[in-house]
Amino acid sequence: MTDIYRVDVEITAPIYDTEVTSRVVDAVANIFPNADLEEEFGEVRAEAHAMDHFSDLLHRQEILDTARGEFFANREGDTFSFALKKQAAFEDRINFSVGEPDELGEISVRVRVEEPTVEEYIDHIAPPTEDGRPVDA
Repeated sequence: MTDIYRVDVEITAPIYDTEVTSRVVDAVANIFPNADLEEEFGEVRAEAHAMDHFSDLLHRQEILDTARGEFFANREGDTFSFALKKQAAFEDRINFSVGEPDELGEISVRVRVEEPTVEEYIDHIAPPTEDGRPVDA
């Protein structure tokens, strides 16, 4: 049986005067290639309903524990949020933005989970690990 996930992923990224708009669009598209992107004055907005490529990047970069920590630390009810550094995203890498805001601004991501539970969806995109390897639940 295939698991069914119903999620809404809202992505926003400011575009500063010193930035090239297409590079900010590319940064978002690199991490969320299936997102519907819109350029608005001063920002890029996108919406997606899956995080498969994002999950693949987490696995490839071996940062599942870091991701889980960010997701659970920024969870409220049926949503979790996190911020990514634009420069890393432009290079098709995930780098969570924590602490001081990045000087180029951040890609803000808010994920609302309808089905299954938030915990189950986080386990799907960033499974628990043991000795750095994903553990099948």
